[in-house]
Amino acid sequence: MEGSVRCFTVALIVLLLSFGHQQRLIAAQSRCDPVQISWCLQSFVSNIPPSRECCQKYKGQEGCLCRETGDPTFGGYLGLPGAKRVAAACGVTFPKCN
Repeated sequence: MEGSVRCFTVALIVLLLSFGHQQRLIAAQSRCDPVQISWCLQSFVSNIPPSRECCQKYKGQEGCLCRETGDPTFGGYLGLPGAKRVAAACGVTFPKCN
C-alpha cells in the first residue's frame, strides 16, 4: 500500500511540474510580437550599432525568433547577417531554426 501511495505522489508531482512548464511555454509564446523586432531593422541592414531599445525588444523576442522567421513582414530580416550581428551585440542567443 505504501508503495502505491508513493508512486501516486511521484506521478502527481511530475504531472504538476509538466503542467507548470507548459503554462510557461504558452505564456512565452503569447508574448511573441514580430513588430518588436522593427526596433532593430536599421541595425540589421546597416552597420549602425543597435540601440538600447533595440536590444531590449530583441531580448524580449529571443524565445520567439524561430517562430518569427516565418512572419511575412519581418521574418526576412532575421535571415540577414546583420540580425546575427545585432543579436551578438545585444547578448541574444540566435537559435538554429528548422
